Amino acid sequence: MAPPLLSLQDIRLTFGVTPLLTGAALMVHAGDRICLVGRNGSGKSTLLKIAAGLIEPDAGAVFLKPGCTVRYLEQEPDLSGFETVRAYVEAGLAPGDDPYRGVMLLETLGLTGAETVARLSGGEAKRAALARALAPEPDILLMDEPTNHLDLPAIEWLEAELKARAGALVLISHDRRFLETLSRATVWLDRGAARRLEQGFAHFEDWRDTVLEAEALEQHKLDRKITREEDWVRYGVTARRKRNVRRMAALAALREAKRAHRGPQGSAKLEASEASQSGRLVFETRDIVKRYDERDIVKPFSTRIMKGDRIAIVGPNGAGKTTLLNMLTGALAPDQGEVRLGVNLEIAALDQKRAQLKPDWTVAEALAQGSDYVALNGSKRHVMAYMKDFLFAPEQARTPVHALSGGERARLLLARVLALPSNVLVLDEPTNDLDLETLDLLEALVEGYAGTVILVSHDRDFIDRTAASVIAFEGDGLWREYAGGYTDMVAQRGTGVTARAAMPAKTATSHAGRDRARGPKPSPRKMSFKDKHALETLPGEIEALEREIAEAESALADPELFTRDPDRFHALSAAHAKAGQDKAAKEERWLELEMLREDIEAERAAR
Repeated sequence: MAPPLLSLQDIRLTFGVTPLLTGAALMVHAGDRICLVGRNGSGKSTLLKIAAGLIEPDAGAVFLKPGCTVRYLEQEPDLSGFETVRAYVEAGLAPGDDPYRGVMLLETLGLTGAETVARLSGGEAKRAALARALAPEPDILLMDEPTNHLDLPAIEWLEAELKARAGALVLISHDRRFLETLSRATVWLDRGAARRLEQGFAHFEDWRDTVLEAEALEQHKLDRKITREEDWVRYGVTARRKRNVRRMAALAALREAKRAHRGPQGSAKLEASEASQSGRLVFETRDIVKRYDERDIVKPFSTRIMKGDRIAIVGPNGAGKTTLLNMLTGALAPDQGEVRLGVNLEIAALDQKRAQLKPDWTVAEALAQGSDYVALNGSKRHVMAYMKDFLFAPEQARTPVHALSGGERARLLLARVLALPSNVLVLDEPTNDLDLETLDLLEALVEGYAGTVILVSHDRDFIDRTAASVIAFEGDGLWREYAGGYTDMVAQRGTGVTARAAMPAKTATSHAGRDRARGPKPSPRKMSFKDKHALETLPGEIEALEREIAEAESALADPELFTRDPDRFHALSAAHAKAGQDKAAKEERWLELEMLREDIEAERAAR
């Protein structure tokens, strides 16, 4: 195997008195696609910063191949010190890098470059940081939560862009679908050390469980061995015991191994405080409409949400997802139409902006409001015990909210919301900043929740695991409801959220710009017989697939199909999805061949 581009060996780092990294390692070779996983607070971001050269470890070896370029996308980009977005992006270019590529990526990501840095939203700042990291086309790209604050079209564009890169990638993300698509190796950071699996994230959880089971078995064997040795010490022959100093030393070593062993890091315990049951009808809307500054946010939209429903709302940033959510729940009045609320509704809402948390509150105040106890399902729990359920240490009780990390604020708000008696959960971007294990528990909580759940999310996997229907943005203020999760919605529509259609065109432009930046590429002198035949036959094959897609969509448009014949619904959905993928692949192949033909003709004309 070729030598690595980047090597971190036996990395050790301690913050305060607590060791964070106790011998972690990371090896990056050319073309690697590595996802770095672990609990919040396990040191993932710290290890990535060490790899980027931003933090010096207390001990260990860091090697970067001479001439190798590295770019780092931080979790919370800092654009201070720059007046405009373009100045920020161009400052990340090295001598010899093409400044046009930075401008091109900004345009692809919906920015002009003239935006004032101080006025950027969180999503705009993340897009600017992506352009800065991607523009130099580094040999190694280190990315910490790149999908945070991005909407679905931007996430899917980024996914395609990273998949097409030739350079190495090391990635931290809570987005399972994103990790499964991009990773080919997994590094698990656990209790200060790193374990590596030469497979992508899709295989990680089974492997992790196997490792933990083997570890638990070894600890059980160690406990039994210690018990046997202790019995020998207590009941063995005195003279023999005095002579066998070596065996006593071995027992001491066993006890030290037991003491030093750190078990798996704790997991959050999520439980929602449930109120009395609501009526069968929860929310009903009839032709509701909302406009802002002559712009249609919601055109006439009607739906009925019943007790126990699991509804996800999806769409690009700025489409009006939160506005629609607030109208559904009665928090915002429509301009036209009618909203009917059911009886006995107790709504607990999680705000994506974390506005429910005051910066000067302590953790204990946020949960118990000055009391020592939290009421949960008719019983009282001490605030310290409730904090522990959400992975807060007792010494954090007096920590102010503004001093918490993003993941800690997310867990604190979740703990606060779940303590409220409710029969309706409203979750606006609940997955932001949560680790994968806590996401698992949140999914289980939603599944077992006796009431109704309405959520807004850009996490495709989370929607698939929790939602029974999806309300999707169709463009120009139109919204439509689909049965099933996100994947089912894509199968029925043939595409993701509306804005996604614009992304491939811009991606094509980006590749064209990349080719221009690298200089003219010589065209082949002639097309092969196989290419000529494909160029002639692909249009007919594409038309046949379009007819197949139209027939499937016509059948899936039957609102009773899912209830009447779920097997046929799933079969049609799968066939529709496959036909859509085949059509996209054939269209891309036809476009490549057509561009090849044009290049050959242009070369001949130039002669």
